[in-house]
Amino acid sequence: MTESDPADLETRHRAMWALGDYPAVATEVIPGLGRRLVEVCRIGPGQRVLDIAAGSGNAAIPAAAAGADVVASDLTPELFDAGQRIAAAQGVDLQWQEADAEALPYADAEFDAVISCVGIMFAPFHRAAADELVRVTKPGGTIGLINWTPTGFIGQMFATMKPFAPPPPPGALPPPMWGDETHVRSLLGDRVADLGLRRENAVIDCFSDGAEFRDFFKAYYGPTVAVYKAIAAEPDRIERLDRELADLASRYDLGNGRMEWEYLLVTARRSA
Repeated sequence: MTESDPADLETRHRAMWALGDYPAVATEVIPGLGRRLVEVCRIGPGQRVLDIAAGSGNAAIPAAAAGADVVASDLTPELFDAGQRIAAAQGVDLQWQEADAEALPYADAEFDAVISCVGIMFAPFHRAAADELVRVTKPGGTIGLINWTPTGFIGQMFATMKPFAPPPPPGALPPPMWGDETHVRSLLGDRVADLGLRRENAVIDCFSDGAEFRDFFKAYYGPTVAVYKAIAAEPDRIERLDRELADLASRYDLGNGRMEWEYLLVTARRSA
């Protein structure tokens, strides 16, 4: 099995997101992002909705709470247990299904709305994921995405981690490219209409300083955990990455531990 073998890549990608505790990131750091996406997409009763790369349901659960018939899909089903507990506590029902964003197990034009909140952007092959996103959306149906931008905090965090990470497989693209307007236009093309691209900021106020941010992501955020795991035998590089992540967060601190993390809000209708 080669490094670029699709099955091997899928296994490693799934394992990365099972590291740490992504549900803690979703519920403690960015709890409002999913609700924002559901609101702007006007999701409600009578709609069949797919959340791609749903994780623990940051967007899927608000969509179900709005009355939609929701499928939460993700390559890493280990994240579903936390999502199911959250959904049960809120008294909402939805389906949870293991699925690869680049090869979705759904029929053409099956869903009235297809959404993803900082999820589909992490599928390594952007064109394949975009093709599937469009394929399963009904003509005239809603597409809604929230993606971290390359120039925003999370994009810069990935840029900071890149020199310490193993090289990506051939053909894989950086996740924050999904937060670049030109890239999104090229991925969706004339297959969508009414394309809206709006930069917004998530207000983050749960870290007192850069070191606290670093330690939280080092423990809980799968991609960060994976990078530290890759350099576990290199104490000098660990010390350097520790310093650079804390410094990055400190530069984005607006005072009293408040940060703004930029994302691109993408809305569109699938063309007929």
